[in-house]
Amino acid sequence: MGGKNKQRTKGNLRPSNSGRAAELLAKEQGTVPGFIGFGKFQSDLGYVPAIQGAEEIDSLVDSDFRMVLRKLSKKDVTTKLKAMQEFGTMCTERDTEIVKGVLPYWPRIFCKISLDHDRRVREATQQAFEKLILKVKKHLAPYLKSLMGYWLMAQCDAYAPAASAAKDAFEAAFPPSKQPEAIAFCKDEVISVLQDHLIKETPDTLSDPQAVPEEEREAKFFRVVTCSLLALKKLLCLLPDNEIDSLEEKFKSLLSQNKFWKYGKHSIPQIRSAYFELISSLCQRIPRLMKDEAPKVSSSVLLSIDDSDPVVCPALWEAVLYTLTTIEDCWHHVNAKKSVFPKLSAVVREGGRGLATVIYPYLLPFISKLPPSITAPKLDFFKNFLTSLVTGLSTERIKTSFSECSAVVSAFFECLRFIMQQNLGEEEIEEMLINDQLIPFIDAVLKDTRLQDGQLFDHLAETLSSWETKADMEKDDKTAPNLEKVLLNFWERLSEICVQKINEPEADVKSVLGVSSLLQVLQKPKSSLKSNKKKNVKVRFADEMPESNKEDEKCVSSEGENSEGSELMAEPSASHSCSDLIPPLRKKPLEDLVCRLAEMSINYVNDQKSERHLRFLSILLNSFSSTQVFKVLLSDEEQSIIKSKPLKIAKLIQKNPSVQFLYQKLIGWLNEDQRKEASFLVDILYSALCCCDNNKERKDVLDNLTEVDLKWNSILQVIEKACSSSDKRALVIPWLKGEVLGEKLVTLANCLCNKDLESTVSPESHFSEGWTLLSLVLSKHVENDYLIGEVYVERIIVKLHETLSKATKLSEAENSDSSVSFICDVAYNYFSSAKGCLLLPSSEDLLLTLFQLCAQSKEKTHLPDFLISKLKNTWLSGVNLLVHQTDSTTNKQSAFLHLSALWLKNQVQSSSLDIKSLQGLLSAVDDLLNKLLESEDTSLLGVYVGSVMPNNSEWEKMRQSLPMQWLHRPLLDGRLSLNYECFKTDFKQEDAKKPPSHLCTSALLSKVILVALKKEIVLENNELEKIIAELLYSLQWCEELDNPPSFLTGFCDMLQKMNITYDNLCGLSNTSGLLQLLFNRSREHGTLWALIIPKLILSRSVSSDEVKRHYRRKEGFFPLTEGNMHTIQSLCPFLSKEDKKEFIAQCIPALLAWTKEDLCSTNGGFGHLAIFNSCLQTESIDDGELLHGILKILICWKKDHEDIFLFSCNLSEVSPEILGVNIEIIRFLSLFLKYCSSPLSESEWDFIMCSMLAWLETTSENHALYSVPLIQLFACVSCDLACELSAFFDSTTRATTGTLPINLISEWKEFFSQGIHSLLLPLLVTVTAGESKDTSETSFQNAMLKPMCETLTYIPKDQLLSYKLPARLVAGQKTNLPEHLQTVLNTLAPLLLFRARPVQIAVYHMLYKLMPELPQYDQDNLKSYGDEEEEPALSPPAALMSLLSAQEDLLENVLGCVPVGQIVTIKPLSEDFCYVLGYLLTWKLILTFFKASSSQLRALYSMYLRKIKSLNKLLYHLFRLMPENPTYAETATELSNKEPKTFFTEELQLSIRETTTLPYHIPHLACSVYHMTLKDLPAMVRLWWNSSEKRVFNIVDRFTSKYVSNVLSFQEISSVQTSTQLFNGMTVKARATTREVMATYTIEDIVIELIIQLPSNYPLGSITVESGKRVGVAVQQWRNWMLQLSTYLTHQNGSIMEGLALWKNNVDKRFEGVEDCMICFSVIHGFNYSLPKKACRTCKKKFHSACLYKWFTSSNKSTCPLCRETFF
Repeated sequence: MGGKNKQRTKGNLRPSNSGRAAELLAKEQGTVPGFIGFGKFQSDLGYVPAIQGAEEIDSLVDSDFRMVLRKLSKKDVTTKLKAMQEFGTMCTERDTEIVKGVLPYWPRIFCKISLDHDRRVREATQQAFEKLILKVKKHLAPYLKSLMGYWLMAQCDAYAPAASAAKDAFEAAFPPSKQPEAIAFCKDEVISVLQDHLIKETPDTLSDPQAVPEEEREAKFFRVVTCSLLALKKLLCLLPDNEIDSLEEKFKSLLSQNKFWKYGKHSIPQIRSAYFELISSLCQRIPRLMKDEAPKVSSSVLLSIDDSDPVVCPALWEAVLYTLTTIEDCWHHVNAKKSVFPKLSAVVREGGRGLATVIYPYLLPFISKLPPSITAPKLDFFKNFLTSLVTGLSTERIKTSFSECSAVVSAFFECLRFIMQQNLGEEEIEEMLINDQLIPFIDAVLKDTRLQDGQLFDHLAETLSSWETKADMEKDDKTAPNLEKVLLNFWERLSEICVQKINEPEADVKSVLGVSSLLQVLQKPKSSLKSNKKKNVKVRFADEMPESNKEDEKCVSSEGENSEGSELMAEPSASHSCSDLIPPLRKKPLEDLVCRLAEMSINYVNDQKSERHLRFLSILLNSFSSTQVFKVLLSDEEQSIIKSKPLKIAKLIQKNPSVQFLYQKLIGWLNEDQRKEASFLVDILYSALCCCDNNKERKDVLDNLTEVDLKWNSILQVIEKACSSSDKRALVIPWLKGEVLGEKLVTLANCLCNKDLESTVSPESHFSEGWTLLSLVLSKHVENDYLIGEVYVERIIVKLHETLSKATKLSEAENSDSSVSFICDVAYNYFSSAKGCLLLPSSEDLLLTLFQLCAQSKEKTHLPDFLISKLKNTWLSGVNLLVHQTDSTTNKQSAFLHLSALWLKNQVQSSSLDIKSLQGLLSAVDDLLNKLLESEDTSLLGVYVGSVMPNNSEWEKMRQSLPMQWLHRPLLDGRLSLNYECFKTDFKQEDAKKPPSHLCTSALLSKVILVALKKEIVLENNELEKIIAELLYSLQWCEELDNPPSFLTGFCDMLQKMNITYDNLCGLSNTSGLLQLLFNRSREHGTLWALIIPKLILSRSVSSDEVKRHYRRKEGFFPLTEGNMHTIQSLCPFLSKEDKKEFIAQCIPALLAWTKEDLCSTNGGFGHLAIFNSCLQTESIDDGELLHGILKILICWKKDHEDIFLFSCNLSEVSPEILGVNIEIIRFLSLFLKYCSSPLSESEWDFIMCSMLAWLETTSENHALYSVPLIQLFACVSCDLACELSAFFDSTTRATTGTLPINLISEWKEFFSQGIHSLLLPLLVTVTAGESKDTSETSFQNAMLKPMCETLTYIPKDQLLSYKLPARLVAGQKTNLPEHLQTVLNTLAPLLLFRARPVQIAVYHMLYKLMPELPQYDQDNLKSYGDEEEEPALSPPAALMSLLSAQEDLLENVLGCVPVGQIVTIKPLSEDFCYVLGYLLTWKLILTFFKASSSQLRALYSMYLRKIKSLNKLLYHLFRLMPENPTYAETATELSNKEPKTFFTEELQLSIRETTTLPYHIPHLACSVYHMTLKDLPAMVRLWWNSSEKRVFNIVDRFTSKYVSNVLSFQEISSVQTSTQLFNGMTVKARATTREVMATYTIEDIVIELIIQLPSNYPLGSITVESGKRVGVAVQQWRNWMLQLSTYLTHQNGSIMEGLALWKNNVDKRFEGVEDCMICFSVIHGFNYSLPKKACRTCKKKFHSACLYKWFTSSNKSTCPLCRETFF
């Protein structure tokens, strides 16, 4: 009625609801009317007492129940459903007393709601009722009579779940024994309710016509009627016999109503079905009453006999039989011949109208109950009846349905036998039954194979058996002769139709098949028929079919043989066992018929070569293989075959007709080439063999046939048939195991395997048959034994193995066509099927070869992918067989496992595997090991690991064969020290793509133990720790390499993909001994072993506490060996300060006491200083005195042994020991400068600085020897020392200089600094001049580039300007620079292209210092560019521009194909990285140069850049290189209220040493260049932006507005605010928040105010110039000035202050009287800042020369712009 919150009508205090209405109604009338229905029966209270007053409900019922009961009276289905479910739940949960309060009101609700239209509500009602019953139990009794009628109806509900729920409730209330009693108690009330429903109710009385739609009303009415009829039936069934009589009167009154009998003809099938069910029950329970109503019953039931509704039919036919049985005179009330039989005949003729399975089983009882008077004349009646049955069989529906066909056939034979039995001796009827019915029926079925599915032949055989049995048993009676006569007649007629079917040249296939099936069934004894009558039907998918079934399938001929025929064919032996059991009355005629048909068939085969007759003959012989039949088949002509045969065969031929037929006929048929399918001929062969006396005879025949007559396909089919049937196999076992077949098969294997090598081979068609045959004889096992002799199996497998071994010598194309695929199939079948058989030695060899072919790379084996997949499946099936053998000793002695382990070991140690091959090998090993894990013998895998594991000497040999380049990085980093040359410099060329054997072996064994550990297999002899240690060694070796070859990165990726990692290996097992093992090896060998433990600590795999216990005794490390020294050095970063002090305490005394020789030894100065340096490197020594003490020791060493110090000498003859000591000394001095905070004396500074310069000279002089690692290292540390000193003096401030000696700074600047750079600058030129193969900065060959270049970045500008490099000038190069500066530019600029980042950055830093000095040389020559007759343009430094041109070509290759806006990530330190870095640095230099120029020069330079369009290319490239989000990675941790840092707000620090930020170098540098471009060339960028395509336009605008505009606007405004430029007569102010600049110009009384507004996308958008105050200036003049300023700011590459300065000059000149140029309306030219000078001789007006030039060129005229006279 409306929302809850609406305003109520005045006086309406409570909401309206139905509960309140009911209450008011009760108050007025004293009762709540108990409406059950509507209409004329309204006054009747509907059998349920009405509730007296609603107040009572309130007082008696619990409030929750009251609410639910009210909900149940609602109309909405969902409300009722939920309420009923809630009611059920409450019944379960509430106390019994509370629930009992509901009982008085339940019957009324139940009776109404159990008839509800919605089936869910009805179901829920019954479920709730059950819960109520379980709660109240016997307290329901007083209300039973009110409920029972509706309860019975509910149990008959058409909706099964509701009916089921009602039955459950009924059974919960009454156990089965009490149910009749309960029904009897309520019977009168029940029958009254049901009778009223049937007689009185209508759709409109059951439902309110005004509220319920008509369709719903009718549906409810029909349902109530159906339920009422069924409830009456249920009442009758449940009532005890003694109670039936008391209801007779009630039923009599019901049956007297015509309305009741009309239900038999009702349009609704459910009502008719219920009606007939009730009639059946009435006939059963109250037959007397039904006899009284005989006319109505008979006509109602019998005249409905043609009702073909599937719902009605079962109940109808039951009622028919009950009527016939109960009412003997029923036929007096209906006309059988006119009304009943025609209807029955019509139904039967139409095949039961789809209800054959229902109707036909009732036909025999029906005709058996017919009185003779009705069926007279008998002959015609039975003839018509059976004819109708046969006619019905021919309908399409019956033919397509097996069950219906079976029902018709069954009914036909039942009726036939009944009629025969009843009329035996009456010849007419006997003849009619056989000649007119049975034989035509059989004939029809023979023609249509679909009807044979109805088991007609079985029924026929059963009928014959019953007659034969009866004839045998009742010999004295007249019955026997009559039956014999019937049978004789039957066989005569049957022979006729069989002969007729066969005796045709083109015999119908279906008919032939039918005849063969019929004969086979008739041959079966009676016992087998009964067992076969009901087939056990199972569904099985094709892939689940057992092998034997699959073989059977092959036996079925392709031409129309049905499953039944093939099934019968597969049972030849059955015919022998059962032929004796065939009844004598059948045996003779059947044999005669078979012989006759066989003779007829062989004649057709001989004369016309009829395939159909031959197939028929095969099936016939399969069932009737007797000597008698074979005699019939033999021709009479003299046989010549005996002469050519051995004696024993000749005798057999003479003695046995079947063998004679075999040689005479069958062999010829089998060997016919054109025959496609010969399976049925092989059946004839087996039939012939059945007739042999014993197995020896059969073997002799088959051996003879195998040697001479049979082809391979025939032998294959013979063996296949033997495999498909145990009976057939029993016939040929001696032959299968015999020598003749074995040798023949070995010959076949040779022939097939040599097919690829020789051309002399059987035709292609026999090729696949041969392989199929080999597969069959190898794979088929019977009772765990081979099909053929074991010795022949062995020989065949040896041959297969030989062929497979040759596969690698063939090409891939040859292998695709080779025997390998067939061998795989054969071997797979052999391994898969040999479940219990032990493998033969030869098959283990075959298995090994299969495994090797799979484990090797495709390049080696030349096998296509499909073959590799086949090989894998094959060897896995073999290993599967191997590991599941029951005897574990055989497994351990297995040749395959032993040989495969040795082969694997050899493969990985031979260094012949590339990554792909290794991956394939590991994959194969993984498959093998997972198979081994399936074995019950857990030690199997442990034994296998032991076989593959190398011994210690083999491991050592593999470690030594690893190239030693790995030492480069630890030496450079100072992690290890070395004083001897121990390594070659490069990988061997042939090993460039193959990982060393150590890597392969450790990967293989790691894979093995990874699999083993999953099964928790314990390995012996610490194998696990050794393998993990070797894997770590391999991984550390890979990690330490400078530029690992691609195959090594591939190797590491492969290990990751295969989960071969230290964490995985350690996570699966206890590796407590591993750390001790690593420590021992580190102490013993040093080098790479020493680096593994630090790596484990860094990766957090091992804690430093775990390591600590291994180095507790510091003394144990002394005297120093290389191993001890390396161990201490590598552990230094993880030692505590106390530990380091202990080690230092051991070293210091040792440094004092060495002789010259001992200084260079490991256990002398070199070793102890190295340890000291390692400790110092980790910043743990803060003892200044100690450091000074060491420095003094070094000074002493110099005094005592100066020749050890390599000052200015040739290093080619210096020993590695001396080099090692020098390196450690230099390293100490660098660290000393870095970490020593206490001041040095003058002598100490002299020692350090002089030594540094002397070592640097040595470095410079020996650059040719840098390929020697220790010399390269020496050069690195020398440059490092120079760099440290440069950095030290560069960072000195006035505060720090006080602690230094007085003249030190001046000495450094005048001598040492100049000395360093005079050595290093030529060295840079020299080093970069040589064409190096590898310029990568990570390469050890270029290690000294980093420190050298970093040192060069400290070069002062003065030294760079004054330094005289060898002259390098380029012919034709336009330049205003002096020669020495041009030489510096020409020398250094090309190095920006050098493919080494340190060189590029160093050159950039040096040139960056020069750039601001260069524009002045162009400024001095500026006058020459002033008044040219063309647009003036001036190139930035030519050396940079030529370099830029080369870089643009390179960049085009790298980035040209990438769309603008798509971000390209440049891989750090790649070749492209160097190109892009050089390009961006070049632009930074050009922009720096541009910024340092004057306004006039900038105009000229920008004109040049516009001409060559370089800037456009740069901008396109920048938008491919700048990141989408140029924010710093660490900004996430900052406070959100701060502005995020971006690449535009932060200055880029180009560091040579710092490599962690390398991935951000290019993006940051690109952003930096873009920022400079926008700042210094805004007009040019704006021009480019406006002319770009829309997509690029939007990308640039969006990016610039978001990230750059704010930064630039802020900087521009700030520059105005902080500007020191003073204007005479003009003041300038800036407002940062509004992005405005305000300029006020004042001259005398004139005041001009301008406001310059920056756009949001500054500098891309136009700067707007707005007018403020304007006093004393004409409007036109004012507009001109505004336009001038706006034009300058838009089109010139200058700042706002420069624009204002130009504008002020214009205004000043104007006030001074200089006239504007009438072309640009400006006094001062915007580009070259000149005044108008060129005057027209006619009008005397002056113009700028640049403006005139543009005017003339654009207009193609030479006239004055004002007066139009010729300008001259």
